[in-house]
Amino acid sequence: MRAIKPSESRTVMTDLVLPSETNPLNNLFGGELLARMDRAASIAARRHSRRITVTASVNHVAFNRSVPLGSVVTVEASVSRAFNTSMEIFIDVWIEDRFTGERTKANEAIYTFVAVDDTGKPTEVPPLEPETNLEKERYAAALRRKQLSLVLAGKMKPADATELKALFTS
Repeated sequence: MRAIKPSESRTVMTDLVLPSETNPLNNLFGGELLARMDRAASIAARRHSRRITVTASVNHVAFNRSVPLGSVVTVEASVSRAFNTSMEIFIDVWIEDRFTGERTKANEAIYTFVAVDDTGKPTEVPPLEPETNLEKERYAAALRRKQLSLVLAGKMKPADATELKALFTS
């Protein structure tokens, strides 16, 4: 199976924050942002695997900045690591200053998607070939995150989490 570059799965969705999508403080609802991130991540996962994909987990979400009414919000998603049937998708959320056009990172998230066949059975995905330094950092960190998740779920012995252990030993 040919390795896929993160740029091949990159998905960019830009939209405006409308009044019906905001809370009483006139900021984008967190759930609305989660839905936008899920859609972008789904497209990225599908582009990587060329399969139907389903959300397996939302591993991390950081709501670092509120997204005000009227903002132009851009959600950028790409596969950060591919495993056997699953893919980690890293998502960056940017808001654009209405007056200067300057973009500021507002939020980020990490989702896991699984590729499935027509019957819903998990199916193999191509490996990922990171190119940039950021892609390589996210790729390496994805394995540590997966090992931590497996250890916490009792599906991996801590002693077997070699990448995770390496953070704490020299």
